Amino acid sequence: MSPPDSASSTVFKDVDVCVCTFRRASVADLLASLAKQELGAGWRMRIIVADNDITPSAKEVVEKAFADNGLNGVYVHAPAQNISIARNACLDAAAAPLIAFVDDDETARPGWLAHLIQRIEETNAGVAFGRVQAIYPETAPRWLVKGDFHSTEAFFRNGVIEGGYTCNVVLRQGSIGPLRFNPAFGRTGGEDTSFFGQLARDGVQMTYAADAVVDEPVPPARSRLKWLTARAFRSGQSHAYVLLNKGEAKPFIAIKSVLKIGFCAAAAVATIWWQVGWRKAVVRGALHAGVLAAVLGKSPLRLY
Repeated sequence: MSPPDSASSTVFKDVDVCVCTFRRASVADLLASLAKQELGAGWRMRIIVADNDITPSAKEVVEKAFADNGLNGVYVHAPAQNISIARNACLDAAAAPLIAFVDDDETARPGWLAHLIQRIEETNAGVAFGRVQAIYPETAPRWLVKGDFHSTEAFFRNGVIEGGYTCNVVLRQGSIGPLRFNPAFGRTGGEDTSFFGQLARDGVQMTYAADAVVDEPVPPARSRLKWLTARAFRSGQSHAYVLLNKGEAKPFIAIKSVLKIGFCAAAAVATIWWQVGWRKAVVRGALHAGVLAAVLGKSPLRLY
């Protein structure tokens, strides 16, 4: 009997990369960047794209990008205009031990996924976040670029990551279990804050891979202070729901929020001479205002 073919006998480790898309042609650029990922021997990557439009508007673009780039990909139609539905469709379609998420307006640097996998394996964590590097247009205000208001990285509190984001992350299938994204946040945003907040309460360890970088262009509409404060306000609302689910008392959260709003207001006045400083104080104040608004019962702000 002849020996088995070495390729067919290889034991592969699999990772599913999930992308939610909604009427963005840039998804083709993302898929092209995923085709350039080098994972090393023994790894296989599959792409899952969930189209959140009412009609399967991205199907042709996505399947063409799969073919053009030689990708092992799956297109899933996941209507309608609720990002939680699309994210859950990705989780339901994922079969690999590791599941990554990246946004459809980003492009992944060549070592992105390898760095995420290396970090989650060497730490034995359940979740590993990467960095999102904002790419600003030449027309962007100087204060926006100098302050780098749009880049995203993991936030540590007392050395521990207690929440996160889906724009650059890898998770262990076994750490997620039956948990899914809450459709109630599917149009307001905050579904990822709620999701990772629950994982943190479940005791899932989270880590950070600073070298796992994706690039995200900043459109002109998001280059204004008004948009930044609206996003921060909504993020504050999401954070409040996490605090409430942890069992923190409403009066305690409200008092802390009022004090922090006051501190941010004072900081804005104290740094009024500094274009970046006072704006960062205002944005931070908007976040705490969102926390207070949620505690007082204000409905979540619909940002997107």
